[in-house]
Amino acid sequence: ASLLDLAGLNAAELDKACTTTLKANGLKGARLRLTVSRGEAGSLTGTCHKPTILVTASSYSPPSPEKYDVGFKAGVASFGRLSQSPIVRLKATSYLASVMARMEAEVAGLDESLFLNEQSHITEGSTSNIFLVTSSSSLVTPPIESGLLAGITRQVVLELAGPLGLNTIEAEVRLKDLKQASEAFLTNSLMEIMPLVEVRDNTGKVITIGSGRPGPVTKRLMAVYREEVDRKTR
Repeated sequence: ASLLDLAGLNAAELDKACTTTLKANGLKGARLRLTVSRGEAGSLTGTCHKPTILVTASSYSPPSPEKYDVGFKAGVASFGRLSQSPIVRLKATSYLASVMARMEAEVAGLDESLFLNEQSHITEGSTSNIFLVTSSSSLVTPPIESGLLAGITRQVVLELAGPLGLNTIEAEVRLKDLKQASEAFLTNSLMEIMPLVEVRDNTGKVITIGSGRPGPVTKRLMAVYREEVDRKTR
């Protein structure tokens, strides 16, 4: 049975719940969140037969156009991800590690923090997935097996790449690979596609990606992704 069936809802009812929540809060440009739990009986029992779905909404303003023009600078979190942990692959409500990593970035005057796994492979950002653009205009992104949450925007980018003539590769990525990349960018559903122009490792060494400015492939994907969102939401 689907989640909606178990919760006693259909797609139209869930759509109405989302719309009603937005209207009740007087929101248009907003962050809408669905939080799903197993139900009232508790998460560690086998007696939960009807999930609880909570709809919440809050105002949201994307990064400024100027920020997209200059791109993000990221650091490396002082602690890592465990690639075999089932938790990192789930969109759960436990944000402590991500919050701590983002706080480290903010203290350092940076925009984002990247996680490494136990093999020193890049997994993801505190709230984002990462893509590298190679000199041959291929897109490389870490595989799920590296220990990451495969975001919705990550998947959409992989789907959009083919029609644009971009080859996509899911492969292990190390910090040294950033030096060889011509471009890089980060993705999530709220900021969509954000150029990544610089990464500072834990020794303080700065890795400039490509020219240190948002590149043409990233800009093209940003535009196409925005067109796709507009098409599906108008």
